[in-house]
Amino acid sequence: MKKEITRKLNGEIERLTNQTFKFDDRIKDGWFSAVYFLKTKEIAEKLIPNNQVTMQFFQKSNAVLCGSDEAIALIHTFADNPEELEIFSLKDGDKITPYETVLTVKGPYQSFGFLEGIIDGVFARRTSVATNVYNVVKAARTSGKQKPVIFMGDRDDHYTQQAGDGYAAFIGGSTAQATHAMNEWWGKTGMGTMPHAMIQMFEGDIVTAAIAYKETYPEDELMVLVDYNNDVITDALKVAREFGKELKGVRLDTSNHMVDKYFLRNQHLMGTFDPRGVNPELIFALRHALDEEGYQHVKIIASGGFTEERIRTFEKQNVPVDMYGIGRSLLNVHIGFTGDNVLLNGKHESKDGRKYHPNPRLEKVAYIK
Repeated sequence: MKKEITRKLNGEIERLTNQTFKFDDRIKDGWFSAVYFLKTKEIAEKLIPNNQVTMQFFQKSNAVLCGSDEAIALIHTFADNPEELEIFSLKDGDKITPYETVLTVKGPYQSFGFLEGIIDGVFARRTSVATNVYNVVKAARTSGKQKPVIFMGDRDDHYTQQAGDGYAAFIGGSTAQATHAMNEWWGKTGMGTMPHAMIQMFEGDIVTAAIAYKETYPEDELMVLVDYNNDVITDALKVAREFGKELKGVRLDTSNHMVDKYFLRNQHLMGTFDPRGVNPELIFALRHALDEEGYQHVKIIASGGFTEERIRTFEKQNVPVDMYGIGRSLLNVHIGFTGDNVLLNGKHESKDGRKYHPNPRLEKVAYIK
């Protein structure tokens, strides 16, 4: 069985349009909780049921918080008597600092303590993705204007993660995602035009493939993938000559193990840079070729192995990329969260080295059935 809930924060409509959170009922049975949490729950129920604990959650980086709505919805759905819990939280999208408290939960341990590890995991993944995207989006505006970042992580992780990862990417600043699932939590639909597989079905004829696409999806902006034949300038000019103003963009996705035929024809250009993959010199040459024939309106989308560092390098060199497509590097889960019991019946009580850290930025969360 699945449960769907919507929630309100501080009496206001949930910020995510038509947001629903779906959880497995086995969460309440402890299936996803570390066994020692389940044993502690049982001991608390039997021997000290009236104790009140305050659990706080934090991490150790400068980051963009994501996962708070999901964590609170999880508590409200699976804790025992959630209406009796006192929850304070920061909001998704808040910038957070090392050791800053992002969430506190007060109530009987046996009511919610078994969810500690699950909440840590929710925060860790969502905040990592949101922060990764935020840093990439920031890197993509170092040349003076913001360039869109397309979140393309569908092939780099399990499909069940797409909705939450897409939402985290949205919180981080990506406004375009590859799949409909990635857009599910924030009310949009996926975007994309053609993969290499589509061009392959037309025997590598990019123009014919583009014509088929345009006939089938006449309302879409035409963005054509031009690296199939490893000759991006030749093929980009072919589709530009065919479609003129109708062509809105071309995308390069050259493998980092390949050298484009442009350089093989112009070997005198090589020797001072790495000619493999989508490199700055290839994009400069492509931009020049398009502009020279009057196709200044055609945008260039770059994808294939991009990272924050690589984008910063491109932007420092003023490489004429108009949009970046990124996947794998954005899914690096590198921010870990910790939940600690820090108050017992209103008094400081915690493991050595940890203590209660009040945060005036926390907002009280109302329980909504």
